[in-house]
Amino acid sequence: MKSADNQVPPLLQPEIIDRGRGPEIKGTRITVYDILDYLLDSWSPDRIAAWFRISSRQVEAAVAYINEHTIEVLKEYIKILERCDRGNPPELQAKLDAGQQRFQDFVRQVREAQARGETNIPELIRKYREMPTEGNAHASDHGRS
Repeated sequence: MKSADNQVPPLLQPEIIDRGRGPEIKGTRITVYDILDYLLDSWSPDRIAAWFRISSRQVEAAVAYINEHTIEVLKEYIKILERCDRGNPPELQAKLDAGQQRFQDFVRQVREAQARGETNIPELIRKYREMPTEGNAHASDHGRS
């Protein structure tokens, strides 16, 4: 009979969980598909761990998950790559482009105001944040409109 003093506590193994975004390393937003990208580029687990600032054990847990669920992981990975290749639908891309143009115009206004030595930059920022965007949402309401 072993005494409690001789028992080694079980190692806390990094877990792979699914919160609806696909299998990911518990406590992170790093999916097994993120890890797979680098594995396919022949990165070592230690290098991947350093890149993502996670432990090697966490990478090893993701690799083990990939190895145990190879077919389903690769099927989903292919879907992800196909979705990336398709790009955004035209209506979404138009909204993104309009938002980018709006932001670039704002940056230009701020730089011009700075060059003229104006001090009303906080007011420009306030107005930019209050400008209506697509669907009358405001940048400052964090999507609550």
